[in-house]
Amino acid sequence: MKKRVSFISVNYNGIAQTSDFIKSVQENVHSCSYEIIIVDNGSRNDEAAALKLLFPCIKTIRSAENLGFAGGNNLALEYAVGDYLFFINNDTEILEDHIDLLCKALEEHPDAGMVCPKICFFSDKSIIQYAGYTPMKGFRMKNEMLGYGKKDDGSFDRAGFTAFPHGAAMLIRREAITQVGPMPEMYFLYYEELDWAMMFSRKGWKIYFEPSCTIYHKDSLTTRRHGPVFTYYMTRSRLIFAQRNLKGFQRVLSILFTRYVASFKHLIVNLMQGRLDSASAILRANRDFIRMKMEDKI
Repeated sequence: MKKRVSFISVNYNGIAQTSDFIKSVQENVHSCSYEIIIVDNGSRNDEAAALKLLFPCIKTIRSAENLGFAGGNNLALEYAVGDYLFFINNDTEILEDHIDLLCKALEEHPDAGMVCPKICFFSDKSIIQYAGYTPMKGFRMKNEMLGYGKKDDGSFDRAGFTAFPHGAAMLIRREAITQVGPMPEMYFLYYEELDWAMMFSRKGWKIYFEPSCTIYHKDSLTTRRHGPVFTYYMTRSRLIFAQRNLKGFQRVLSILFTRYVASFKHLIVNLMQGRLDSASAILRANRDFIRMKMEDKI
């Protein structure tokens, strides 16, 4: 009997992209039984209602406020009926029907709690965005997204266990989520899927990479992310991740490095380039991290 898949995607003022995503699933996925759940995460207008009119067969959930990436996805958990839950960005499209191969990977590897497909850029489908992750090393938490920016020529088509998932597309066993718990919501943006992977690991679950399925992501290969929102959440989330997942001296050193070396460097660069809003975001991120730590919210 085929496993049922729940496609879960979060929409935020993005009805056109979300519509394209839904169409791509409905037109191309036939290898598995599935449902589509769209969470409208605080859009200005009620896009859940509009999407339901356009696609009567989908489930829609409306949140009056933006709950962040994790909060929006978690909202769908009580509505999903699938054996496998596929958390997938609304700015992706599925162009080939290989979802059953992701399900097969979980069936063949009972110690895998989640599996990720290969992700390529939608704007140039021959370029890879994600083909697995290397582990994080040292207090600087350095790691590498395998395949990023490389030609999809088969060099990264080796299936196997990987250190971290990519938040744009993660197929997860329901039983694993029941054991591990929902995605951590204190981040709001960035690092939440990496933290979730650490939670899975501590419960004995592994992450699998399955390149026989490819998802196409409308992220940009060339966009430089310097905006204040990106800067604020990336800085704060990195500190939260270190606090929650590193231990002892490594944790202390990582937080000190991020606050007093990396943050200071980025602060100076932003000031020199006239990006005062991004410079301010770095200071606020460090301040809010300390507040969250003092209030026991991490």
